[in-house]
Amino acid sequence: MTTFHSLTSDLERHIEQAILKAGGWIGFDVFMAQALYTPGLGYYANDSTKFGVLPYVTQDGVRVAGSDFVTAPEMTPLFGWSLAQQVAQALQVTQTHEIWEFGAGSGALALQILQALQAQGVALPRYTIVDLSGSLRARQQVTLAAFAAHVRWVDALPDTLHGVVLGNELLDAMPVKLLARLNGRWHERGVTLAQEVPAGALRFTWQDRPTDLQPPYEILGEHDYLTETHAQAESFIRTLGDKLLCGAVFLLDYGFPEAEYFHPQRHMGTLMCHQAHQVDADPLVEVGKKDITAHVNFTGIALAGNAAGLDVLGYCNQARFLMNCGLLKQLEAADLPTRVMAQKLIMEHEMGEFFKVIGFYKGEPWEAMGFSHGDKTHTL
Repeated sequence: MTTFHSLTSDLERHIEQAILKAGGWIGFDVFMAQALYTPGLGYYANDSTKFGVLPYVTQDGVRVAGSDFVTAPEMTPLFGWSLAQQVAQALQVTQTHEIWEFGAGSGALALQILQALQAQGVALPRYTIVDLSGSLRARQQVTLAAFAAHVRWVDALPDTLHGVVLGNELLDAMPVKLLARLNGRWHERGVTLAQEVPAGALRFTWQDRPTDLQPPYEILGEHDYLTETHAQAESFIRTLGDKLLCGAVFLLDYGFPEAEYFHPQRHMGTLMCHQAHQVDADPLVEVGKKDITAHVNFTGIALAGNAAGLDVLGYCNQARFLMNCGLLKQLEAADLPTRVMAQKLIMEHEMGEFFKVIGFYKGEPWEAMGFSHGDKTHTL
């Protein structure tokens, strides 16, 4: 049975006008960008709490506490401590003195890294955060108050960069195009407005249009197939490569190398939504109230980096990266609750294999500790 909801959301009205202005149809990448990043209205631009261990609760239909999902820094400070070991090595090897973090979330990772560097006697670098969300920036400023002298926020990149660039669960939230192979023909899947809806109601709905676009990898078989392409994430990496004159980049996210990403059996794609610690596959409802993500094609990311002059430092699963950076030694001295949460970062059925880490460098080649064992660059 088809259901409709009242057109009361300012964000939904905004997207409706964009669809009408575009002639009645927009690509999913445009829809996703507006759902997540429309100033003041999109999911990452509004005031709702995104990051945290507990799901949100409501009173009288109003959200009063809780979060939609948890990322590794909210689970345990040992995540940031481990990454800080790699950051310290990268700063020293590249002789740079600035960290750039994109999409800093709650600010927990920045706090953990700065605390770890300070505890080890490392001269604190300038820590620059690039985040489009005003509400998240305000939360980060509170979290990082003790390091206010070292942290700054910017809205755009300078012409050139020197330093270490970090992105934890950054690429998965960048808009993707949806491509659907239907009866042997490729289509771009976009969003339109449902027809014949009750007065005062709205329903976004899917519409496929034939396209010459195809995935970058041949998908065997003749069955119907849905997947994503990542032009915006790859463009971001190329921009980093163009601007970074000397330094390193470390990106942590969930995804696969190309051959796994476009496997014939992955015929439903990887697009998913997060709300109140629940996962669903319908981004066209509750627009602006939940996260929309897609897994990362790390081969595409590596190729984009190479095209912009970045060389790959390494690529491995998160478990191996964190263990290479000393996580197991820290666990030996940790209390039981800390061990339980930290083990989620490295257990294969939790985040250990599901999440990957890719590193790049610009300058002279060097051996990064995070990839010293278990490097799978050859799979990209």
